[in-house]
Amino acid sequence: MRVFAVSDVHVDYEENETWIYLISKTEYKDDVLILAGDISDNLKLLCRCFDHLVKCFKKVLFVPGNHDLWVFRNEIDCSLEKFHVVNELASQLGISTDTYQEGGVSIVPLLGWYDFSFGAPCAQIKSSWMDFTACKWPAGYDERYLTQFFTGKNKDRLDVENDTVISFSHFLPRIDVMPSYIPKRFRYIYPVLGSTLIEKQVRALNSDIHIYGHSHVNRRVRLDGTTYINNAFGSPAERRTTSKKLRCIYDSEKPPTKRR
Repeated sequence: MRVFAVSDVHVDYEENETWIYLISKTEYKDDVLILAGDISDNLKLLCRCFDHLVKCFKKVLFVPGNHDLWVFRNEIDCSLEKFHVVNELASQLGISTDTYQEGGVSIVPLLGWYDFSFGAPCAQIKSSWMDFTACKWPAGYDERYLTQFFTGKNKDRLDVENDTVISFSHFLPRIDVMPSYIPKRFRYIYPVLGSTLIEKQVRALNSDIHIYGHSHVNRRVRLDGTTYINNAFGSPAERRTTSKKLRCIYDSEKPPTKRR
């Protein structure tokens, strides 16, 4: 069994959606796909993407990203309701949002949000970040509460033990997965990239590999015994920091070196 990962496919771009439909229906029949969020806020596009991918892989695992919960151009007017609708659609179409285990491998999805634990938001991010207008939450659901709410749903998944544990989230679990070469003028976005609460759950799982998305800056880095991997597809214009292909992050024929 191989495990592939991709995030931030954003099939609202015609070029990106076409790439999805070109994924082979025969090459990956024994393999698993981790789909780490940000597919589309358009439910019809999301369904079409799900429907094709379940025909290509043995199993598709998914966590929603922030874009998937936008409601500014939907008939749904609450992002919390959108979260439940997206998860129900995934279930109906055979997409898993739960822990998956096959032999000596366990794959654990971790929900999350951002809570400004990577830094305080500045005026620039407050005025430009689309989530602040495209998402609509019930009263009292600020960013810190949202992160606690979503990560709280992961607690029953944190007792997993296996030969290899792979966890995945849409949001970043730690800010030092961002490479040092990112210019300071772009770092104003860091507060909305993720949360240290996700990293605490990665530590609790003692994950061998953790997949994340959201930043659109692809990277593989090993920190504190865990290999962190981002394989964002990104927009058609994003070619320097993203890749336009699936990435194999685990192969049962070539298991990772154990550290336990």
